[in-house]
Amino acid sequence: MPKPPSTDAVPAIPDVLLVVGETRTSEPLSALLELAGYRTVVVDRATHAGPLLTERRFDLVILDVTLPDTAALRHSHRLLAPDRPAVLLLTGTGEFLGSLPGGGTGRSRGGAPGPGTGVRPAASGRVAEVLARARQLVGGQEPAGWDGALRYGDLVLDDATRRARRGERTIELTPAEYRLLRCLLVNADRVLSKEQIGRHVWTDPPTDGAIERLVSRLRRKVDDEQPALIHTRRGFGYWLGGTVQP
Repeated sequence: MPKPPSTDAVPAIPDVLLVVGETRTSEPLSALLELAGYRTVVVDRATHAGPLLTERRFDLVILDVTLPDTAALRHSHRLLAPDRPAVLLLTGTGEFLGSLPGGGTGRSRGGAPGPGTGVRPAASGRVAEVLARARQLVGGQEPAGWDGALRYGDLVLDDATRRARRGERTIELTPAEYRLLRCLLVNADRVLSKEQIGRHVWTDPPTDGAIERLVSRLRRKVDDEQPALIHTRRGFGYWLGGTVQP
């Protein structure tokens, strides 16, 4: 039976504080971040965020700038400290406004703005873009021993090439199949509902039967003539792992 991913040399889980007033924005965003491997704390007021920033270290703060009490964070010692967390600025409806890099070394990567560049505007308001911006700002924390791949038994997903491998067999993936497989691997041995999967794979709500068809295609590719790793728990959802239901 395949073993779960080893706990050796895996990336540290980034901690994200969401300060967002609208639950219709914070709930799907929190769910998407957690499915992508982040650990989230959600508050709906800036005044609630201040004590949390003092008590706990966060890698990223996602701030709804339309909250009426954002001035409470203006002079926060944690947000002004040399090792301050990165900040993403949103509207209450989730529209991305800009980003401020963190103060620690190695936090910015890819297209993330470097120190001193200030806010960088963007047009898209999609939750998926917020996730992409979060990865840019706090995605550079992998330890040297981690090669950027997710594993479960003989199944390997390479984030750099977006290709999978099962033993010696290469698996070509469509973008949606890649997002689904990554979602299942990050949450190995955990049953995910169709709603959770839909939020991670698509920006807009999927059409009827879309998730079932996508899971079926991915299952054929991953489990082709090999022990099954992708399973259905009827009435609940899907999971990746051994044959024993979690």
